[in-house]
Amino acid sequence: MKFIVALILSALLSYAACLFLPWWSIAIAAFIVAFFVAQKPGRAFISAFMGLFILWGLMSYFISSHNGHILANKISMLILKSNRPMGLIILTAFIGGLVAAVAALSGSLLRKIFIK
Repeated sequence: MKFIVALILSALLSYAACLFLPWWSIAIAAFIVAFFVAQKPGRAFISAFMGLFILWGLMSYFISSHNGHILANKISMLILKSNRPMGLIILTAFIGGLVAAVAALSGSLLRKIFIK
């Protein structure tokens, strides 16, 4: 149950933080959630990764689909060297998930140090 709560809280808090703060505020949100929701470090890592992977994947897909994937096609040609906008969306989601997961791991380990 804590896993799902942490996953949803990470996604919602990150979404809210990104409305007003830079993109890297997802790390702060995931850190806070992992610090206050008691989980093992591995579970905190995976819950934050999944929460942000889903959030950024859906957000980038909806943003890209509204313009017919025009920008995603051009950027995927630059980065991936092929015309695969879905590959770029998955890469974007992976990077967001990884940033949040490392921050959540740090928050969980810091909780372990302070609260025994």
